[in-house]
Amino acid sequence: MPELARFMGIIISLRFHDTGTHNKPHVHVTYGEYKASIGVDGELLAGSLPSKQLKIVIGWLAIHEEEVYAAWNNAVAGKTFSKIEEN
Repeated sequence: MPELARFMGIIISLRFHDTGTHNKPHVHVTYGEYKASIGVDGELLAGSLPSKQLKIVIGWLAIHEEEVYAAWNNAVAGKTFSKIEEN
């Protein structure tokens, strides 16, 4: 699964052509043994994360909303996308 971002032990990824399980734009998040699917709007769609990390991811998604939507659109079309780097 291609990585979109990595920070504070959190890995955010997208899958190509990923519209089957969750129809809304979302990312896949891994933190240690935790895994979750989170909508770009911050809704927890599946899985779980510790409360603190979930809040961090939701804040990150809000800050990078335009970039994440652009990456999502590319990923569902089977196109590559750029990794989001923290400054």
